[in-house]
Amino acid sequence: MFASIQKTIIQRTAQRLVTQNVRNASSLVIAEHNNASVGEATFSAIAAASQLGETTVLVGGTDCGKVAEEVAKCKGVTKVVVADNPALEYRMPETFAPFVSGMSSNYTHVFVGASSFGKNLLPRAAVLSDMAPISEITSIQSEDTFVRPMYAGNAMATVQSSDAVKFISVRSTSFPSLGVSDSSAPIESCEGSTDGPKSAHVAYELSNTSGPSLTSASNVVSGGRGMGNGDNFKMLYDMCDKLSDCAVGASRAAVDAGFVGNDLQVGQTGKVVAPQLYVAVGISGAIQHLAGMKDSKVIVAINKDAEAPIFQVADYGIVGDLFEVVPEFNSKL
Repeated sequence: MFASIQKTIIQRTAQRLVTQNVRNASSLVIAEHNNASVGEATFSAIAAASQLGETTVLVGGTDCGKVAEEVAKCKGVTKVVVADNPALEYRMPETFAPFVSGMSSNYTHVFVGASSFGKNLLPRAAVLSDMAPISEITSIQSEDTFVRPMYAGNAMATVQSSDAVKFISVRSTSFPSLGVSDSSAPIESCEGSTDGPKSAHVAYELSNTSGPSLTSASNVVSGGRGMGNGDNFKMLYDMCDKLSDCAVGASRAAVDAGFVGNDLQVGQTGKVVAPQLYVAVGISGAIQHLAGMKDSKVIVAINKDAEAPIFQVADYGIVGDLFEVVPEFNSKL
């Protein structure tokens, strides 16, 4: 009886200590934006950081006041700091990482979305602070313990860090946006060092400016090596046009073959998506691809190979020639 009571007291004491530590945590979220609007990955980073306590969002750029105002209205944001600096106009990691590293000493955690921007920035900022980055977490257990995927998502690792500042990237599909608050957080200005390796921004090239982005679309239609060539992707775009809020994706095999650009790649080395509906057309289902889409709510696979691994994760599967099945699909939508 006494042992049971003693165990309960120890457990409750430990829980209070954990709660106290979490409340004492302060997080810095690095906003991803284009000086006019906020990137989707930022909202996920805010959602993750807000689980630990006070959350400050850093907006670095030029003439980015609209971005700061948008971020200040997000739920979970305690304060917004703006670094309006010509050197940060394009937020090049070579110049932005020293800035982030300099600010990080005032916080216990630094969060960023696990997008191309975050993957470029986080390791640089962490190493400049002599800390180890923790990439693509999917959940937070405590202020120093996080869960992240390994081996293309086939294993989930629980990682504990003793670093003074935890540099963390967040998998967007695991932390949905908290939405808009009734009030706005205060906005302040800040300064810092941007000294780093010399680099210059050359140009932006947007390959697709219409329709929803791949990571935010409610429906995704992806093609693989079985599509044969890039022209055949028109069938997928036709299907996408018939579905609301839909985007076209591709497997790495299709991208490597030159069928489509790498901005459409879904998978371990591409984009991670979790739409309501994911249609995999001519995709075998290699583990690298599954890592980027297996959290989709409903998965439909179309493949002529009945033994294709994609059918192991699919909710619905059609074994047949995609050049016959897809046109029939489109005719009935």
